[in-house]
Amino acid sequence: MDFVGVNLQSGVLDVAIATAGPEDGWPVLLLHGFPYDPRCFGAVAEELAASGARVLAPYLRGFGPTRFLSDDAPRVGQQAAIGRDVLDLIDTAGLRAPILVGFDWGGRAACVAAALRPSAVGGLVALGGYSIQDIAASVEPTDPLDESRDWYQYYFHSERGRRGLTQYRREIAEQLWREWSPTRPVDAHEFALTAPSFDNPDFVEVVIHSYRHRFGLAPGAATYEADEQLLAQLPSVDVPTIVLDPTEDPALHPRTRAEHEEHFTRLLDHRLVPSGHNQPADAHAEVARAVRDVRAFLTG
Repeated sequence: MDFVGVNLQSGVLDVAIATAGPEDGWPVLLLHGFPYDPRCFGAVAEELAASGARVLAPYLRGFGPTRFLSDDAPRVGQQAAIGRDVLDLIDTAGLRAPILVGFDWGGRAACVAAALRPSAVGGLVALGGYSIQDIAASVEPTDPLDESRDWYQYYFHSERGRRGLTQYRREIAEQLWREWSPTRPVDAHEFALTAPSFDNPDFVEVVIHSYRHRFGLAPGAATYEADEQLLAQLPSVDVPTIVLDPTEDPALHPRTRAEHEEHFTRLLDHRLVPSGHNQPADAHAEVARAVRDVRAFLTG
């Protein structure tokens, strides 16, 4: 995969996009999470490109070479913003009904985009399932063990956490890689290649806003308010979907098919995958197979 294959001015961003596959291939958008970048999808992209897909893996806002077009654009990381970024990219790149694949932030962006405008999306591979945030419910405590695993989110709520992320962004990212895939050692080479993506000048602001907004601790940007009001209703996702639940991710508990069907009205399949948080790297063959299966359904 070419990790800086193309740049597109899309919405409020100049988006850097890793690419693979033929220009006229069937379109797939691979959406990474925090704290990762498109490199986690390298093996997935190669498999899909070999199957005829045109693969685009954008660096999300605040990551890698992606930049805001204006100094005045709010550096927000709220869910409506990253979902709208996906829809803007679909429009700008002229993609016809792409299959969206994402985990963590990328999975949320994919769910948001599909919920806001299902007609723009061909299908979805939701790594970890439905992840549109229920901000109103964020005030309720969860199991203490789960709360402890979210330490970084609460850390980012404070100004100490902002300074910590600014100073120790690589160390925090590597710690989370280690915690979220406890049975799989961190690949030092891959981490070294990925870590520069956290040096983006907007990384800290976007990340801090994301983790404060989802708990109701920071206001969203006015331009996304209508979208946020819709998302507050936890809308269903009405596109053909396969859900892959990781079984080795301490940060995410697998749900049943019935639970996923409450959110995905066109759920094609639900699969348990031996993987940590970073499913594209840990289980690239399963991720690629799910994409091909969605493609097979769409083409009949």
